[in-house]
Amino acid sequence: MANRITKAIGVFALATLASISVSGPGHADTATGVTPFISTQNFTRDTPSQQGRDRGQYIPEIVLTPDGCEVWAADDGAEGYASNRLTRKGTPRCHDVQQCGVVNTDQFFATDSYRIHPRHRAQIASFFQQSSAFAFTIVGHTDSRASDSYNLRLSYNRAVAVAKIAKSVGAKIVDIRGMGERYPVATNRTADGMARNRRVEILCFQ
Repeated sequence: MANRITKAIGVFALATLASISVSGPGHADTATGVTPFISTQNFTRDTPSQQGRDRGQYIPEIVLTPDGCEVWAADDGAEGYASNRLTRKGTPRCHDVQQCGVVNTDQFFATDSYRIHPRHRAQIASFFQQSSAFAFTIVGHTDSRASDSYNLRLSYNRAVAVAKIAKSVGAKIVDIRGMGERYPVATNRTADGMARNRRVEILCFQ
């Protein structure tokens, strides 16, 4: 498993983190007109309203909770319903989750931006197309510069940018989170450490 995942993400150089020069924080870009979000979870146990397209009938589908468990969910346009999907033994049907990729934000995004460089979009799409995972959660992180609220917005919007590419090639996204500076993997006292902390993690449900 580990060898297969390493080979898959190696195709777009996710494991290499080069030392970079430190630049001061600026502003998250708003050129696209998209308002940044702070919310770190997009899952709801109710499916979106079908606005009458199902003619008042419940149409069930399987959705995945953020902890990897399957539920049956349906929505008739007025109200929603959800119930755990169980195994034959009566236990919840859940999937294992593990980190399967790390996007180097210094390589894939401009400084203080959440727009992915066009030349990298195909590489990210290829990763999701080649993955055997059932579904994914995308989690953004920053270093400790700038304010907590700024870092939360920037990390979330970078995670959203990766998730949009994943969805465009048919990948199922369970959750999108922006953690800001709260979960560093290295010290924020050095340029190399801060570079390692600026990342977008891809979690795979197997």
